[in-house]
Amino acid sequence: MENRSNTLLWYGVLIAILLGVVYSITLASQSIQYTWRWERITPYLLNTEPKSVLAPFDGVARVSADGMSVVVESENGEPPLTLNKFAELSVMDGDLVFEGDEVVTTEDWRLGPIMQGLIMTLKISIVSLFFAIIIGLFVGLARISSNPALKHLSLIYVEIVRGTPLLVQIFIFYFFIGTVLGLDRFTAGAAALSVFAAAYVAEIIRSGIQSISPGQMEAARSLGMNYVQAMIYIILPQAFKRTLPPMAGQFINLIKDSSLVSVISITDLTKAGREVVSGTFAPFEVWFTVALLYLVLTGSLSWMVKRLEKRLASSD
Repeated sequence: MENRSNTLLWYGVLIAILLGVVYSITLASQSIQYTWRWERITPYLLNTEPKSVLAPFDGVARVSADGMSVVVESENGEPPLTLNKFAELSVMDGDLVFEGDEVVTTEDWRLGPIMQGLIMTLKISIVSLFFAIIIGLFVGLARISSNPALKHLSLIYVEIVRGTPLLVQIFIFYFFIGTVLGLDRFTAGAAALSVFAAAYVAEIIRSGIQSISPGQMEAARSLGMNYVQAMIYIILPQAFKRTLPPMAGQFINLIKDSSLVSVISITDLTKAGREVVSGTFAPFEVWFTVALLYLVLTGSLSWMVKRLEKRLASSD
């Protein structure tokens, strides 16, 4: 009973702290006399404005008697433009229309720039995660290899990548390696993120493998397995479980680091937010929205890793 009371007390403290944070933000916005305009953000998330259908050529509009369809007949003998589904007519029967004139408007829901930026962030993060795991696994195995060349090459790679800023690496990939190999900006950005994250993944994998007792490898070898089989069937599965928490942290960092690719004009979530700020003059609303979307991405990843961790733990 006493433990339950203490738990309720601490939940109350948590709620009080959160309410205090919200109240502080409200006071801060009032102190700078900031007027919140959240309605300006909505069209940049989901655009519900009617979409105009324009005439592709000069011609004459023919509207049906019931007003449910319109045909634009070309003056130059081109195939007519027939429209049956629309929200509102912009021409009348017999009107002359010229190329680029609005004929009808349609109800069309489209993703706004911020959501398109979110998709780009998700896309480049997934691609980078995939290659970071592959590169990191090979480099991590090379770090514990008995081959001096592999061991020292992997060490040099890890030290160089970890010792230089990601922003500089993105510039090198885009302006130097990208120019030499003819890489587009997305490939260069994804490659820079993959190489950067792989160095950290390699160290996580190395530490995970070295945390397994050497007796496990000896036992596997005594059963007739070669080194590769022992590593695949005995060592790596155990190391994988132990490295999940730090690996999740590294993957979350990768999603956040992906915001740096905006410097090479990839319209990710951060760059989309910057562009929307210049169009809405609502910086606080935009950046709070961008932060929330990043939180959704990283929170979802964290939740999935925790689920995987619990499932693997229950299988032991």
